[in-house]
Amino acid sequence: MIVTATQADRIGPALLAHRRAQDPVQPVLDGLSDEALMRRYQSGDGAAFELLYRRHSGRLHRFVTRMTSGGAEADEIFQEVWLAIIKGRERYVPSARFVTFLFSIAHRRAADRLRFAHTHPTEELDAEYNDTTDTPLDTVLNAALGHALQAAIATLPLPQREAFLLQAEAELSLDEISQAAGVPRETVKSRLRYAHRRLRQALDEWK
Repeated sequence: MIVTATQADRIGPALLAHRRAQDPVQPVLDGLSDEALMRRYQSGDGAAFELLYRRHSGRLHRFVTRMTSGGAEADEIFQEVWLAIIKGRERYVPSARFVTFLFSIAHRRAADRLRFAHTHPTEELDAEYNDTTDTPLDTVLNAALGHALQAAIATLPLPQREAFLLQAEAELSLDEISQAAGVPRETVKSRLRYAHRRLRQALDEWK
């Protein structure tokens, strides 16, 4: 069953009212790729959408929470992203991974909110800094360090935070981040270098 735009407007933040009882996720769907599920949803399979939501809702919500101030703002963006998927399902073309499509929408929604509210900090440029082999996420050993990491992520300039979270939460490649953020690949690499360096410095006391 395809959900109309009018119906979508009435879907709550969790979106689990999307025909869950009437369209239970069929076991046969579990082995399908995200792209195949999206094609089935375009054809009217509500269970395919349900499985897409279940696969990606957790990390999507973490992404928008860490991109914004969290709370109600993050919940609103999270809902807006899924509503955009529902309303734009007919326009979806699997030229890229579904997750890239999903986080491209999330990136735009979150960035638009932040750009409206804040002036971006100036990014640093340092062509000599090339260490991108490790990430602070690899050093998270306990809850206290995890909280310190999240606090450090929140202090990153917006472009660096976007790139870091698209890599760490969405698990996008450099090329996919470039596509999602609409910037060249080398710009993504630069933003990641500075994000990693800033986070390592912020967590230096935990070494």
